[in-house]
Amino acid sequence: MPDTFTLALIVISTATGTLWAWRSLHPRSFWWIIGYPATALHVRLTWRRVALGCGLTKKRQQWWFTTVPGAIASTGIVKVKRRFQRVAVDTKPFMWPPLPTRYGWRVTLHTLEGQTPTDYSEAAEALAHSWGVHAVRVSSPRPGRIRLHITLTDPLTTITQLPTSPDLLKVTVGRLETGDPWVIDFRTVPHWMNVGATQSGKSNLANSLIVGLAAQPVALVGFDLKGGVEFTPYEKRLSALATSRAESTDLLTDLIALMIDRMGQCRTAGARNIWQLPDTDRPIPIVILIDEIAELYLMADKAEKNEVAATSTALLRIAQLGRAFGLYLFCCGQRIGSDLGPGVTALRAQCSGRICHRVNDPETATMTLGDLDPAALVSARAIPAEQPGVAIVAGQDGHWYRARSFHIPEQAAEDAANRHAHRAPTWLDLTTTEQPTPINA
Repeated sequence: MPDTFTLALIVISTATGTLWAWRSLHPRSFWWIIGYPATALHVRLTWRRVALGCGLTKKRQQWWFTTVPGAIASTGIVKVKRRFQRVAVDTKPFMWPPLPTRYGWRVTLHTLEGQTPTDYSEAAEALAHSWGVHAVRVSSPRPGRIRLHITLTDPLTTITQLPTSPDLLKVTVGRLETGDPWVIDFRTVPHWMNVGATQSGKSNLANSLIVGLAAQPVALVGFDLKGGVEFTPYEKRLSALATSRAESTDLLTDLIALMIDRMGQCRTAGARNIWQLPDTDRPIPIVILIDEIAELYLMADKAEKNEVAATSTALLRIAQLGRAFGLYLFCCGQRIGSDLGPGVTALRAQCSGRICHRVNDPETATMTLGDLDPAALVSARAIPAEQPGVAIVAGQDGHWYRARSFHIPEQAAEDAANRHAHRAPTWLDLTTTEQPTPINA
């Protein structure tokens, strides 16, 4: 008969092997039944010393019943008496019970006096190391409350494609680090700036967008300043395509004229935008895709100055006025810097949607994300080359997130463009005031 020690060793080994197999074969159920309760207990028990170590506590005076030296006589004899006295203690922020999420957990804290969300954002990395997790993100649902979103592992390492959105001008292009879908919604955020170095995933994101929009009743207009090599495969789904700056200038001029016609149409109908028009009278919304936007602003000599100025002005007018009349911008480029001129800075101010992939120079990241949380710049510069498609995104809720787009091969995007080529209105259809439009707002 085996002794007690051997039996205990067998039981422990069997239990450990069973838990390891459970975690490997079905990690989600393991997390909900075993991992989350153990984690929640650990977080609550260690919160005081973690908050103290991360500098999130405050000194507060509290009444304390203790034995203290009351006085010291000249002879050196210590007189001791019991009494209540006020002492300074380290007070931790109140923590609600942690709640499980798909990739970790979230917890709500009550801030202490004088604390702001910035204090917790600055301590996020220290909190992640203290708890041994992948990342800690901070948000503030309302004044006096802080919500920590904790991810145990990086959810962007591998992602699977999600169902496409059924709503007009809304495309699911990937996944956020929280596990939620990454959605580009032109009705909510009309103009976007997408930057990234070569092989960073910038073009893949454009492919995802084309696949999502191709099946919708919208017009696509392309500006491909690489001579047409990027968007020509999708030309059957495009209503117009410009492949040089001269062609771009002419096409932008036509888009301005189209926008002015729509202004008149809305004014005659007493509508503030095209979405207040009847369905039968509503013009087709247009998504304008621009690749290598810096080429529109570069000048080889002074002879090109007027052409650049005209292009810059037209593009800025569309960004400022186009939303109400169904014109939406999605501008892509390898780098965007202030050295390209004031036109780029003005356009950037109109593009509230910001996407920054891995970039080669810090100025491009600053130009794209500079007016967001400084931590967004740090995260953008830390994107590894081994993870193409990962980007920092300014979310529609006012926060920034790490995100990764679905891998869409060029052939898949070309097949989608060819399959839905019949949905592409001709340029004559777009410029005709009375258009039959099968769109439901």
